[in-house]
Amino acid sequence: MLSYRHSFHAGNHADVLKHATQTLILEKLKAKDKPFVYLDSHSGAGLYRLDSEEARKTAEYETGIGRLSAQLGDYPELSSYDAVIRELNPKGALQYYPGSPAIAGAMQREQDQLVLMELHNREIDVLRKNMGRDRRVTIHHRDGFEGLSAILPLPVRRGLVLIDPSYEIKEDYQHTLNAVVSAWKKWPVGIFAIWYPILSRQRDRSRWLLDQLARVPFANLLVAELAVSEQAEDYGMHGSGMVIVNAPWQLDEQLSVLLPRLQDCLAPNGQGHCRVEWLIEPK
Repeated sequence: MLSYRHSFHAGNHADVLKHATQTLILEKLKAKDKPFVYLDSHSGAGLYRLDSEEARKTAEYETGIGRLSAQLGDYPELSSYDAVIRELNPKGALQYYPGSPAIAGAMQREQDQLVLMELHNREIDVLRKNMGRDRRVTIHHRDGFEGLSAILPLPVRRGLVLIDPSYEIKEDYQHTLNAVVSAWKKWPVGIFAIWYPILSRQRDRSRWLLDQLARVPFANLLVAELAVSEQAEDYGMHGSGMVIVNAPWQLDEQLSVLLPRLQDCLAPNGQGHCRVEWLIEPK
């Protein structure tokens, strides 16, 4: 939806889960010398200022990366995530936060490619400013749902597709399902990581999305969820999840160790929950 601006929410608990998972998957891809491609369907601005008017208005980062940043050195599995944040903030204080394109850009090698999509007219200009100077990066001003099916398949066989719409309109859940299935049929060897919010009881549609994805004959389907407070009845996002098609080997084990620690850090009052489980187990 074109009214959504991620700058209001950058660095919150949902970003921490999304970017931790993204980092772990990219590390798996980098374990081999063969090139990979990273595709981002809803790239946003790519990089965010935490001292901006938008970020200060909500201050969501304070209970997300604001709580975790000082402890990231204690998470060796997130060393790449930590390195990106430290490089952006050399003086220590959090001023900048990397979106998923900036994280992928920092982790890509000479042989790797980034394909970034963004529809918002203001965000695309900022994305081009932040990410457009690298010849390994291709930026498309287009709808990410439509763009995935149009761009895939690519000559490079290995890669990650990150799909993280705002879900401000309920149709985004159906659009996400359609985009994943269509893209997977064209590129069945790719890894697809889909972010989704966990909302109040009256508004949450995450169970529907997971149920629908679990009916597709993927090779495997892994879900990881992190909530930092109890579920409200009528409003709010208390958690989020990542559902991964073609999850790489041992990602489930890494997330099973990581998520309880993130919950302890981001929900120090003991509320919330986390889970990692297979919706479709690897054969």
